Amino acid sequence: MYNVTDKIQNNATSPTCENLNKPLGTEALPQGIIVKTSNLEPQHLWNYRHNKKGNPNRAMSLLAMAVGIKQKDIVNNVIQKFHSRDFVVMLFHYDGVVEDWKQYPWNEYAIHVSVMNQTKWWFAKRFLHPDIVAEYEYIFLWDEDLGVAHFNPQRYLSIVKEEGFEISQPALDTTKTKVHYPITARRKKLKFHRRMYKNKGSVRCDDRSTDPPCTGWVEMMAPVFSRSAWRCSWYMIQNDLIHAWGLDLQLGYCAQGDRKKNVGVVDAEYIVHYGLPTLGVVVTGSSSSPNETNPKSRVSQESSESREVDNRPEVRRKSYVEMKRFKERWKKAVEDDICWVDPY
Repeated sequence: MYNVTDKIQNNATSPTCENLNKPLGTEALPQGIIVKTSNLEPQHLWNYRHNKKGNPNRAMSLLAMAVGIKQKDIVNNVIQKFHSRDFVVMLFHYDGVVEDWKQYPWNEYAIHVSVMNQTKWWFAKRFLHPDIVAEYEYIFLWDEDLGVAHFNPQRYLSIVKEEGFEISQPALDTTKTKVHYPITARRKKLKFHRRMYKNKGSVRCDDRSTDPPCTGWVEMMAPVFSRSAWRCSWYMIQNDLIHAWGLDLQLGYCAQGDRKKNVGVVDAEYIVHYGLPTLGVVVTGSSSSPNETNPKSRVSQESSESREVDNRPEVRRKSYVEMKRFKERWKKAVEDDICWVDPY
């Protein structure tokens, strides 16, 4: 006669059972019922067909952007490039406006998250946990002010895969973009590059250079992460530092090996960075406030006029403070971790 108690007693202490690597908190569950990852795929309420686009084994990637309605035309151009069976689109609405995107055909297929006045890094830390996006081959974590007339995501990923880039970015069109770091500038005769050359100033880069931003470095307006690189990078994003300044200098540690080889800039598929200052502009005032001096009046003249308050100087100042804090935390973490060995 089969005895469940005997089964538990016989199996629970066996070497096979003791070596099971169950996620924390699932010890009371049978192994086969544990689902360790998820994704951002919507599920149909009554249709039983597999909901994944096309072939369920198709390798898919994710485009995530922090967006405001004022840049809707630019964002629409970007998403039209990515809107295919190979990509999931996730929009982080930092201005709280979601309904006005319904004019675009792709809107119903996109994932929308709305929280006022937050950066893409704040959203990414909270909504792009590695276990949630583990099914996606690559994570495009892009700004909203990018021109993509000369960019094809499929061709871009084919180059990334061919060269083994774990962290990458498309090159910047120097004729239409203010380039802050020479390594991001497009080189017209190249398909890709991994380093920059500079002989002037405090930072000098040549073939012997091994540190960012000479090599092993991309800028943070349009980074592309492999699945493994994103898992590492997500853990490095600080929960309370939302500008991510300083993070770019350490991302090479997440390159899954040699950052001089696994981090690169793709020249063949390039973009324009318009550099639009958006964060920090807050609209105040209301068009529906009653007139206290004249109750019969529907709206007071004073309250009906909305105005923009520009907090961008404060935003920039905070970003510099956060960069300093991140560097201090990195230094302290290195000093405190006696087991950590710097591969570089």
